Amino acid sequence: MTVEQEWTRPEGRALLVPGTIGPRRGVPVKIERPEYVDKDEAVSDSGPRVQTPEIIERVREASRIAALALQAAGEAAQPGVTTDRIDEIVHQVLIENGAYPSTLGYLGFEKSCCTSLNEIICHGIPDSTVMEAGDILNVDVTAFIHGVHGDCNATFAVGEIHPRAQDLITVAHETMMRGIKVAKPGREVNVIGRVIEKFVARHGYESVQDYTGHGVAEGFHNGLIIPHYDSAPMFDDVIEEGMTFTIEPMVTIGSQAWEQWDDGWTVVTKDRSFTAQFEHTMVINADGPELLTVV
Repeated sequence: MTVEQEWTRPEGRALLVPGTIGPRRGVPVKIERPEYVDKDEAVSDSGPRVQTPEIIERVREASRIAALALQAAGEAAQPGVTTDRIDEIVHQVLIENGAYPSTLGYLGFEKSCCTSLNEIICHGIPDSTVMEAGDILNVDVTAFIHGVHGDCNATFAVGEIHPRAQDLITVAHETMMRGIKVAKPGREVNVIGRVIEKFVARHGYESVQDYTGHGVAEGFHNGLIIPHYDSAPMFDDVIEEGMTFTIEPMVTIGSQAWEQWDDGWTVVTKDRSFTAQFEHTMVINADGPELLTVV
């Protein structure tokens, strides 16, 4: 391998450790809460997989608001900024648009988005951690409004980053888009993962298998699983017109092997190599997918 290929993280950048988690942010009482807030289970996470036109329009609105908040988070991802500040920005955009942050109070999660920095694969909890130049930050935002959710995420460069980290981000985005392109009615969902895994491997990276895309509408996760690897013959659900779901591959520079922090949420690469992810919520139309998490 060349030095470029062996690079996994900036020289001198300390491994991440949990920071101090600030207080939970309040939501105006007039904003509708999901049924699961501060409960031990999410009953709505077993809803229908094919949606009515009326529900799809509601998911479209929730998705647009989530995309607005994600855009604001990306603009704020700069050296010297804490991940908790990113949470504050996301929270404000959501409530200003009449939406509830879907993660807030979901099965014990106490923040309004996920901030996954550098080696954090997913579910990072916003805290006092200060971002440094050379970092990469994934922000995962879900908005709840009119009884439905819209879910999206993206990975942002923090200041000037290593070319290898930029390549990881570029490949992760293209990986998601290639998975989206093949999500057409009549195909099994495992074809999405097959395309994703092959494309990632071609670039010398790995696609995390243990975390998946999912159906989303009235349920934050409605039981439909979208794999990001070649899982056939498993996950053979047939894609149907009217389905709304996410595709959100997690791509690692090193090994996809992971471990979890004691907080019960934060998932990091075992080798502490960088990881990047992108996500869209989409609806399946007769001619294929339509992205909903767009501004």
